[in-house]
Amino acid sequence: MDTIEKNLIAQVADIHKVPEGAYNIRSNGELAGRSTTANIDIVTKQDKSGIDIIVKPDTKNESIHIPVVLSMSGLKDMVYNDFYIGENSDVTIVAGCGIHNCGVDTSEHDGIHTFYIKKGAKVKYIEKHYGEGDGKGKRILNPTTIINIEEDGYMEMDSVQIKGVDSTKRDTKAYLSDGATLVIHEKIMTHGSQTAETNFEVDLDGKRSSANVVSRSVAKEKSKQIFNSKINGNNECNGHTECDAIIMDEASVSAIPQLTANDIDAALIHEAAIGKIAGEQLIKLMTLGLTEAEAEEQIVNGFLK
Repeated sequence: MDTIEKNLIAQVADIHKVPEGAYNIRSNGELAGRSTTANIDIVTKQDKSGIDIIVKPDTKNESIHIPVVLSMSGLKDMVYNDFYIGENSDVTIVAGCGIHNCGVDTSEHDGIHTFYIKKGAKVKYIEKHYGEGDGKGKRILNPTTIINIEEDGYMEMDSVQIKGVDSTKRDTKAYLSDGATLVIHEKIMTHGSQTAETNFEVDLDGKRSSANVVSRSVAKEKSKQIFNSKINGNNECNGHTECDAIIMDEASVSAIPQLTANDIDAALIHEAAIGKIAGEQLIKLMTLGLTEAEAEEQIVNGFLK
């Protein structure tokens, strides 16, 4: 890989050298590097583009890095990645995609990630999206995540997109069994004429299942964001969804939470707040010597931290 591709990987996966543990690096639609361990196997799909990640039962404290980078203008890349997480395992998965586009054609990466989390297993999933390049070609990222969590399983998903993506549609669908837990933290920032649409839907099918879906976003200039969140309480369960957004300039933000209780013991809550930066916050920072632009940047960085 060249310097551009290495920088993209550093941005989306915090990889500055060959990572420890299992990894699969995809560059411009091709395999650029792979490593497996005694407990984690990565297998190329035979029927379509993508990989199977297989984690043995009782695997503890191991990591998997699966970054994707695009540096060719006009390339459209599509992958199907399936994760099979064995019983009572505990792993961290670092994914993400970076696009460098200096051309005039659109570069796009779409990925469908499906998780099968077995009984008692725990997964932390980190997904970062990033775009750069001074060309007129657009940078488009459309991730789809499908999550199946068996009894007493747990998944924490951190999704971050704060720079350089012209258009994104992010779909997440989850199905939770007895005692299963899902925690999602999303952070998005858009500017210029960028658009971002997020769609979360969680089915709390199991007794004592729970979900906490939280999104924080900043929309600047003429960018547009839509946040859709739907939680279906189909058993004795707890569900919470929250959207907090800062709107600036001529941007637009829509937050559309939806709760459906199909069981008398389903406890569901939603919260949504959209507003501008408070004037007193700006004044306080400006009295410390910051310009208005610097003060805004500090507030936004703190909000998305």
